[in-house]
Amino acid sequence: MSGSPEITASDFGRLFAALRHCVLVHDAETKAILWANPAACAVLGFTVDELKPLKAPDMSSNARQYAREIGVTWLQRAVDEGTSTIEWSYRSKTGVDILTEAVAVRVDLAAGPVVMVQFRDIAEEKATRRDLFRTEGRLHTFLRNLDEGIVVLDGDGRTLFASATAATLLGGEPDDLLGIDFAGFLAPESAALLREALTTSSQGLSPRNARYRLATPGGADGPARWFAARCQYIDIEHDLRGLLLLFHDITDTVRAEDEHRHDAQYLNHLARYNAMGDMAMAIAHEVSQPIAAAHNFVAGVRSRMNGDGGNLGWGLENATKQLDRAALILSSLRQYVVHLEESKQLVDLNDIVTDCAYFVDVRANQNSVALHWDRTTEALPVNCEKVLIGQVVLNLAFNAVEEMAQWPHKRRTVVVATRRHGAYAVVEVRDTGRGLPNPPFSQIFDGAFSTKGNGHGVGLALSHRIITRHGGDIQATENSPHGTLFRVRLPLLHK
Repeated sequence: MSGSPEITASDFGRLFAALRHCVLVHDAETKAILWANPAACAVLGFTVDELKPLKAPDMSSNARQYAREIGVTWLQRAVDEGTSTIEWSYRSKTGVDILTEAVAVRVDLAAGPVVMVQFRDIAEEKATRRDLFRTEGRLHTFLRNLDEGIVVLDGDGRTLFASATAATLLGGEPDDLLGIDFAGFLAPESAALLREALTTSSQGLSPRNARYRLATPGGADGPARWFAARCQYIDIEHDLRGLLLLFHDITDTVRAEDEHRHDAQYLNHLARYNAMGDMAMAIAHEVSQPIAAAHNFVAGVRSRMNGDGGNLGWGLENATKQLDRAALILSSLRQYVVHLEESKQLVDLNDIVTDCAYFVDVRANQNSVALHWDRTTEALPVNCEKVLIGQVVLNLAFNAVEEMAQWPHKRRTVVVATRRHGAYAVVEVRDTGRGLPNPPFSQIFDGAFSTKGNGHGVGLALSHRIITRHGGDIQATENSPHGTLFRVRLPLLHK
């Protein structure tokens, strides 16, 4: 460039003297110091003339790794190989040890080869590195012991970073998650929520909370798992940029909430049930009087008839039978609903089944189903709310009857049995129908299972809640050779 100064050979001395890096020049053969630049003299506190006669022990740390023979070997390696690097601790004139990174380079001068050593103070750098390693170790320890998983997703939802806890929650290793589409871990509706968060999140927006349901490995019938997540956009020095998710497992919380909803449904059902009982009692009371009056009128007409009365007598006789049947139905209904007690009482489980028998017989006769009662002669004392346990028995028996109504007449059989088994009183309802398809026995009482085309599975869910509240359990198994067996167990009350 026109006007630019030319650098001459004499200028290199001034440029070399202006270097901030420290430079020592050693004789290639004897390793004696020949020269030092001003920066080296300033750091070590010696003049060039003071440095020339010094040996390694005079200007190095006393530590074993800085012994003279090690320093000579390092310099000789530079003579032989052209260059050599070492971490070396020089000692200043005032006795201060200076940790450095030293690079020795062979330089062939006109008078012969020399070794030029460039070194810089790395004590502060080493301390900083130790602090970083210590901080990084602590962070790794904290992250490993956090209950929350941490992931960072790019704009396409692919994982840029995953903590060890995140990998554990998702069932993998952190490195295996990198580059994976995180939405693939989620159920479809939750994946849609995540993609919305990815498109609407940006710098400066407040964090948002969300719930995500994981995709069920076993399909729709597998147990669901849920995460609560806090989402926020981050941009760390343009090095890590994307959607930060902090998430933890809330499966137990969601299940508890579901149980609470089932409890609310149960209470609503119970309120309706009690209201129906009150209505049934009122209807039974009102209807029983005109039925009794009609019965008396028929009896009066028959008493005034001469002979058998022909067709009129036949009609009156059958009318009387129908009135007797209606009266029996009302009597059974009143006896059943009159016990809508809200407190537990000591009762024989056999008596509860007996109270239910009439209603089950009526339903069985309507569907031409053969109903067999196999009640034990042993007492089965239990402490329970009689009407609720009766509701369970009715529900299971009605379900069995409705199932068998779909089969040929010769196969339509339902058995209701009671027995004692250890410390439990047991009621079993057995049918010989199709059984439970691919039996999801662990899920038929969760309120979402039904074998009826128009059913919702609420009856079984309520039955399960009633029985478990009484300290018992209800099970469903395959009946032999085919069909379903429902078994209810209640703790026996020992007097």
